[in-house]
Amino acid sequence: MPAPTGDQLKAARVAAGLSQAQAAELMGYPLQTGSRGGVQSRTWQALESTTDERNMQGPVFAMFLLLTGQHQDWVLAPRKLAGTGTAADAQPAQR
Repeated sequence: MPAPTGDQLKAARVAAGLSQAQAAELMGYPLQTGSRGGVQSRTWQALESTTDERNMQGPVFAMFLLLTGQHQDWVLAPRKLAGTGTAADAQPAQR
């Protein structure tokens, strides 16, 4: 998957209904306290900027699209497990 432009990344974030800080937190980018006391991500701001040369790598963008339900080909789905359906109940498959 190619790297998104800043405008494509912003459009995907907005379509997911996330603020820049929420999107950054979802993807593990650092957060800082802004000058007005709110939380912000300078990294995410730079990735969305049309003037900054930094871009999000294509595979990272694909993961963002998966996590926000926007990927064109794939969706994340819960793993079907034996027992009650929780990860704690999972048993290795028998061969």
